[in-house]
Amino acid sequence: MSVPTRNWTPTHGDPYQPVPYRPARLDPAQSLERAAELRRRMDERRTVRQFSTDPVPEQVVRDAIACAATAPSGAHQQPWTFVLVKDPEVRRRIREAAEEEERRSYEGRLGEEWLAALRPLGTDEVKPHLTDAPHLVIVFQQRYWLGEDGTKRKHYYVDESVGIAVGMLLSALHLAGLAALIHTPSPMRFLSQVLGRPENEKAFAVVPVGYPADDCAVPDLVRKSLSQVLVEI
Repeated sequence: MSVPTRNWTPTHGDPYQPVPYRPARLDPAQSLERAAELRRRMDERRTVRQFSTDPVPEQVVRDAIACAATAPSGAHQQPWTFVLVKDPEVRRRIREAAEEEERRSYEGRLGEEWLAALRPLGTDEVKPHLTDAPHLVIVFQQRYWLGEDGTKRKHYYVDESVGIAVGMLLSALHLAGLAALIHTPSPMRFLSQVLGRPENEKAFAVVPVGYPADDCAVPDLVRKSLSQVLVEI
């Protein structure tokens, strides 16, 4: 079901126009129940590098992207573009270019300290997820706003804003029953070229989306406990 929305237009320089916000308040018992369930489900999320080629419902991916696009952003400038790549040939070209960059990285560009950090993950320059996963979501950050007439306006807190949106994308995909991976081949300039993106956009992350393969395996990792990441004052 589509969600009715107003068409967005630039608000740069517009006066402040508040509107009422009155979300329903849950009682404490409901909040506790929902928070515990969300914590349990999110703890099941894993980064997947072995994907099934089985198709996934495209609308699920679109809805997850729509969720990501509700993220907060600096000055509400929403400096992101999500490119949903389904075409097998385009995915093949992306994999070919990404593996070339990754090969150079693993053969010396990363350095031993970085390679040592990656070793427990079992990664290498071969990236089958880029062609096995039925969808790739390529996230671009808009370094500045570019109008149809060539007008440019600076965006603020772009890295932080797009990072939050990507986190929300991963959460939405997981809660909808799909697996995903954050892949950041470096450098990523080839993505703008392959996908024909405008000058104000810079590739931020590649997110393969699909179902885990039947023989999928993940590293035996342990997350930090709440007491290791939370400081209460």
